[in-house]
Amino acid sequence: MFFNLGGIDLIKLDETLLMLKELTDAKGIPGNEREVREVMKKYISPFADEITYDGLGSLIAKKVGEGTGPKIMLSSHLDEVGFMVTNIDDKGFIRFQTVGGWWSQVMLAQRVTVVTSKGESITGVIGSKPPHILPLEVRKKPFDVKDMFIDIGATSKEEATSWGVRPGDMIVPYFEFTVMKNEKFLLAKAWDNRIGCAVVIDVLKNLQKEKHPNIVYGVGAVQEEVGRRGAKTAAYQIEPDIGFALDVGTAGDTPGITEKESLSKLGDGPQIIIYDATLVSHKGLREFVTSVADELNIPYQFESIPGGGTDAGSIHLIKSGVPSMAITISTRYLHSNASIIHRDDYENTVKLLTELVKRLDRKTVNKIKFE
Repeated sequence: MFFNLGGIDLIKLDETLLMLKELTDAKGIPGNEREVREVMKKYISPFADEITYDGLGSLIAKKVGEGTGPKIMLSSHLDEVGFMVTNIDDKGFIRFQTVGGWWSQVMLAQRVTVVTSKGESITGVIGSKPPHILPLEVRKKPFDVKDMFIDIGATSKEEATSWGVRPGDMIVPYFEFTVMKNEKFLLAKAWDNRIGCAVVIDVLKNLQKEKHPNIVYGVGAVQEEVGRRGAKTAAYQIEPDIGFALDVGTAGDTPGITEKESLSKLGDGPQIIIYDATLVSHKGLREFVTSVADELNIPYQFESIPGGGTDAGSIHLIKSGVPSMAITISTRYLHSNASIIHRDDYENTVKLLTELVKRLDRKTVNKIKFE
């Protein structure tokens, strides 16, 4: 299939790029993950023995290798940061609430899609007062989210309502999946965390041709961006022996970021998260992961995220405790309308997780737990 993407005429999208495009194009803020879940189900079902769901809507794809082996949970999350309609004023402008973490400076003048109660998509743009009428001291400050609105081209509340817009409707950033001039660089909305979903899909795909001494659960969790909720309920249902969160992490290779803030670079391999605000990575599991990567010459980088967390923060606290850690992909411009990843990091993450699963037998898991 051919697409005109990112200034490169008629790029041929291979099977992986088509999957990544469909995953990132899908719309799904916390609590509204159905569309994304259906895309993930479409791609992962051929490689799963069973598809089930937890009570909040997280997808759980089960792949049995050795039926008496340990349970390995690979958790990605379906949701992306976005917005929700809270009110429509008399002139037809939408007032909204952020859903997930946003920095107000990346929001103004961005195109968004309002998904109505009728299931229709309406284009809008985030607006505010123009700087020309603001006092100088106000212009120098970041604009407050509460003073923003969304313009969908409606002339009245009645017109917007007739289009199906109502409080509670989902609003998502709009951005076209783009292969950049350097085709290793991929630009899209919602890499956080559709890239994790893709990793889980491709690991199960790889395991179709491989023996593995365990039961693997590939999870598309809901509501990560508002408190890692789906990972908690899914893990409670699975009762895993080992938990991995597949997510994104901060890239430190753009201007202004110091080595004290992030050491990671796009293209240098998956990030091994040693610490974040919700989890100290399990020592035995971390050493197992790095030893396998070293053995196979898979590049990786250590990273910490003191200001954030992943689904591993929920998984490791389930019942009597689960050795867990996060393996993430360096990403530029997180929690904005568009982010950049490097394809080599994606492929090396899939390779590493596949090899880890193949080695996690009962003896190895028991050793990890007590190191």
